[in-house]
Amino acid sequence: MLFNLNLPTLISRVIVLVIAFTVHEFAHAAVATAFGDETPRMNGRLTLNPLPHLDVVGSLLLLVAGFGWAKPVPINPYALQRRSRAAVMWVSLAGPLSNLLMAILGAIPWRLNLISFAPSTSKIFPSVGQVVLEFIIINLTLMLFNLIPIAPLDGEKVAEYFFPPSWAQFMDKIRPYGPMILLLIVFLGPTLGFDVLGWVMGPPLQALLGLLLGVHA
Repeated sequence: MLFNLNLPTLISRVIVLVIAFTVHEFAHAAVATAFGDETPRMNGRLTLNPLPHLDVVGSLLLLVAGFGWAKPVPINPYALQRRSRAAVMWVSLAGPLSNLLMAILGAIPWRLNLISFAPSTSKIFPSVGQVVLEFIIINLTLMLFNLIPIAPLDGEKVAEYFFPPSWAQFMDKIRPYGPMILLLIVFLGPTLGFDVLGWVMGPPLQALLGLLLGVHA
């Protein structure tokens, strides 16, 4: 629970939340704009100001659970150049890719032995290493979570592009139930002993951490 987090961890997660969500949503907006869609700009989302991007519930979940969401960037698929499925796919993929890039950048100081991940000795402020470690883990978690092929996550549009056309009708049918499916997976599953997120995201998260940090995570 939020109240059980120590203050250094809470502060480090707030810092990470602001940066990771803001860059993620800005990446969506920037790629959509590059494809000719002015909808993100008109809605004030082509910005690195975090306030237009943060969602209260999604932000709280990131603090307490390590995953969450921000406000989706509105786009107009019909305004994208060539109005192609590929354009929508790249706009969707931009957010998770930005999280991967941030995780890679965060791992560079560790690889260069410029920092250590020693916990903070302060009861208030996190250490630099603690913030960087949270930054790497949460960005990787956000990338993997958002790549799950269930609406309204980014992975649904990415999967729609790569799946065979024969799957389109099935995806159309389950799309309205996507948020409910996610809620069941995230909240109900673990209470019943079915930690689907852990099964799906755990192995790739550990593998990526090991690859970026050069250690067995």
